[in-house]
This record gives sequence, C-alpha cells and structure tokens, in this order.
Amino acid sequence: MKFLNEINIKIDDIFSGEDTRHIVLFLGIILFTILLKRTVIKFIIKLLKRLTKKTKNSLDDKLIIVLDKPLELTFLTFGFYIALKLLNIPANIGLIIDNIAKTIILFAMFWAAYRITNFFDLIYEVLSEKTEKKLDDMLLSFLKNGIKITIVIIGSITIIQVWFKEIGGILTGLGLGGLAFALAAQETASNLFGSITIMSDRPFEIGDWIQTPSVEGTVEEIGFRSTRIRTFQQAVVTIPNSVISKEAITNWSRMGKRRISYRIGVTYNTTSKQIQACVEKIRKMLNSHPEIHPETIFVYFEKFGEKSLDIFLYFFTKTTKWQEYLEVQEDVNLKILEIIRELDISIALPSRSIYVEKIDNK
Repeated sequence: MKFLNEINIKIDDIFSGEDTRHIVLFLGIILFTILLKRTVIKFIIKLLKRLTKKTKNSLDDKLIIVLDKPLELTFLTFGFYIALKLLNIPANIGLIIDNIAKTIILFAMFWAAYRITNFFDLIYEVLSEKTEKKLDDMLLSFLKNGIKITIVIIGSITIIQVWFKEIGGILTGLGLGGLAFALAAQETASNLFGSITIMSDRPFEIGDWIQTPSVEGTVEEIGFRSTRIRTFQQAVVTIPNSVISKEAITNWSRMGKRRISYRIGVTYNTTSKQIQACVEKIRKMLNSHPEIHPETIFVYFEKFGEKSLDIFLYFFTKTTKWQEYLEVQEDVNLKILEIIRELDISIALPSRSIYVEKIDNK
C-alpha cells in the first residue's frame, strides 16, 4: 500500500504543476526515442559495416545484420530509462526501474549472442574448409545446439541475479525442486553422453538413410539432446540420443553396392538348349551392363520347381540410391524379357493341375 501511495502522490505532484518541465522532457525523450530509433540503428549498422569492409571475408558483414533487433531494443530501453529518471521518482521505485533496465539490456545482449549462433555454420565453414562436409554438418549441429543451450542457461542465471543477489542460496533452498532438477539433469547428461557416443562412433551422418527397430528414414539433424529423422512418409521423428545410441542401427547409405536377387520360372516344355542359351545370354548381358557391379554375378539353372524350371539370378547394382537402383533393375528386367522372347521361352504362370479319377458304376 505504501508503494501505491507514493506513486499516487508523485502523480498528483506532476499534474499539480510542480514537475511540468520534467513531464514535458519525459514525453519529448519518449517521442524522440520512438521516432528516431530506426534512423539511429541504421546509422550504427552502417558505421559497423564500414569497419567490416576492411576485412577480407564477408562473414562479419553478415553477422552485423543479427545485431539489428537487439540494438533497437537496447536503444528503446535507454531512451525510456533516461526519460523515467527525469521524473525524480522515489528511490525504491527507481531501484525497480534500474533492475528492469538491466534485465532488458542483458536480455538484448544474450539475444544477440543467440542469434549469432544461427550464423555458426558460416563461421564453421571458414574454419574447417578442408574437412569432409558431412562430418562438418554433424559437428556444426552438435556444437550450435550446445552453444545455444549454454547461452540460455548463462543468460537466465545472469538475469535472475539482477533480482536475487544470492541465487546460490535460493537454489540450495529449493528442496524437492532441487531433487527434480537433479533428476532432469541426469536425463540431460544421459542424452549428452549419447550425443558424444554418436559423434565418436559415427554410426550415421546427416543425410544418411538409416533404420532402427523404431524408425526408418533420413537423418536431418543430430542435436545436443536428440536426433531428428524424416521418414519416407515425410513425418519427422525425434529420438533422444540416449535411446538411439543404444539401438541397433542399419546404415543403408553406406552400402558399397545394392543387391538384386530373384528367380525366373519357365515352363516345363522348355528344352535344355533353350535354358542354357537363356542363362548364357543373361549372364553376358549382366557382365556388360555399365550399372551392374562385375564382382558378383550369379545366373544358373537352379532347380526343377513344382510348377516351373527355375533360373536363379543374384547380382548387385553399383548405385545404392533408391531411385537409381529401381531404374537399373527396370532396365535389366526389360533386357531379360527381350532375351526370353528372342529364345521363344514361355514364363510359367501360377497354375494348379486337378486329376479326376473315373469311377466305374456297377
């Protein structure tokens, strides 16, 4: 109540004519701050750009852009702070205003640092041009998220200290809240160690097609806490790193070649010469195909099946990409179809023979 009474008294003093000059200055500074904020910020940005033009790379020019909004917030804060100080407000109210101003300025500083991390990929590119790109992407994602979390934590603690000087005592007195915090930290630590495991073992990289017992898709991001995978249905699955680091992971993107294996069933009226010619022509076609891996090609008359004579095919494509793999498989199938028709061989269709025994009526 005492606080509110002081404010009411001060308002009465202002409008009674005692502080008319101060209120005019207050409104003038507020108006000046609002009207000229963009002009002043543009001038500061332009001045900084002149300084960065002297450097050899354009990285610092891009980094200045992220300072635009934080600088605008800081300028507005200073303007309002100076205007409020001219009102000769009571000391206890002034202390609150001081803390609010400090909080906003600190927030602007950490906000600028947080925004700079979005350009961390450009910084990392400059520092690691000679390393492999996929490994760079993994390190970038991990480090960028880690730095963002660090900035948020340090910023939050710094701002809290503006209002509570003895933050250590506050955290100590949390009791059960501290226990809950410890449990949450344990989960965070588990995910952190999972991230370190992924970074050291490198079972997959950004852009890889992987399959785990729970999900299959393309790795989009390896974060500080979790890994994001986009499935082939275009859904995004987020898995904690503590979980995925313990699962069996099949990395299909690391295949050196991709297998094709099937059987062709021909009818039983096919002659041995026709089958022999068919096997030799298919084998020759695969050996000369530019997209078939020459190391392993098996084409053999395998067995007498129940409904057909089976020719077994087992070979690999050079490409591991899904679409290219399908295109090669289609081309091979069309060539095999031409060979079969050229040799006048018939494909065995699924069939069932029924024998009816004639019973003599006596």
